[in-house]
Amino acid sequence: AADLVVQLSTSLKTKPDVVDFGTVFTDHMLTVEWNANDGWQTPLIRPFGDLSLHPACSALHYAVELFEGLKVYRGDDKRLRLFRPLLNMERMSKSAERACLPAFDQSELLGCIKRLIEIDQDWVPHLGPACLYIRPTLIGTEPSLGVKKPNRALLYVIMCQAGSYFNTELSLWADPKYTRAWKGGTGDCKMGGNYGGTLFAQLEAGSYGCQQVLWLYGEDHQITEGGTMNIFLHWINEDGDEELATPPLDGTILPGVTRQSILDLARKWDEFKVLERYLTMGQLCSALKQQRLKEMFGSGTACRVCHIGSIVYEEKNLQLPNQDKHSLSSRIATELTDIQHGRSPSDWTYLV
Repeated sequence: AADLVVQLSTSLKTKPDVVDFGTVFTDHMLTVEWNANDGWQTPLIRPFGDLSLHPACSALHYAVELFEGLKVYRGDDKRLRLFRPLLNMERMSKSAERACLPAFDQSELLGCIKRLIEIDQDWVPHLGPACLYIRPTLIGTEPSLGVKKPNRALLYVIMCQAGSYFNTELSLWADPKYTRAWKGGTGDCKMGGNYGGTLFAQLEAGSYGCQQVLWLYGEDHQITEGGTMNIFLHWINEDGDEELATPPLDGTILPGVTRQSILDLARKWDEFKVLERYLTMGQLCSALKQQRLKEMFGSGTACRVCHIGSIVYEEKNLQLPNQDKHSLSSRIATELTDIQHGRSPSDWTYLV
């Protein structure tokens, strides 16, 4: 980070008031090249613009790439805060290892990102819950059609304004004929191939009037993720105990930063059981029938905490309990927002 070269844009863009997620980008970006002989090159912050890639680039042909997603918030005190960014750096490092892409110094990358935020800090919204989304990306740029570990790579970071990812409660379509991830695969890494392969199923979900797919796994229809979200059930379990449950990190689940934060918060409260356990559609349907389900919700950096209102499963439309201001997801969302905006002191925030 101390070696950063900064080239400032001479033509700054107009900042719109309201934008769709991921469509309007800030004035600058960070790029760092790597090759096997010389290692990481000097990091560069330059005006936002297109990349120049060889047509045989390994990222384009074999999906040798990964990305991260984190946000910077403007607090009530006007200071800028990142939320648990070291967890993103750690996850990105593990994804890089799995993709055979080069290792990097996590603290140095975070320092480079901090400088990029400082330069484009006027893009961080001043009012409301909106924030600035940060997308670190690492791609193999090997100019060869051979399937092999790349000898060249590019790490870059772009940023965009981010409002609400979903505006209403979610409806999910659950069908085991499509699988998002499997044990031994890359479902626990943040790689583009995990997402591009879901589009076909999401289109089918739309034909059933649903916004996202509830991904199932195995013969017992285990609940894994919902769209791009981790899934939580707040219920009275089979033993009659109040419980917050989410599927375990068995290689098929992305270790979400918001997921971990929800678990940490709930365990700190110590008001009910908090478990990482396998959950099946059969268990969910039984809980619905016996009126043991309090709420089902999803979590993620983009969507934050999102209530799930219905699920289409085996030709039935399952109506889930309604969300209210006293629901667990509302309480969690409020507490996380207070931390992210500096209203509640926490060591989870990283001042820019």
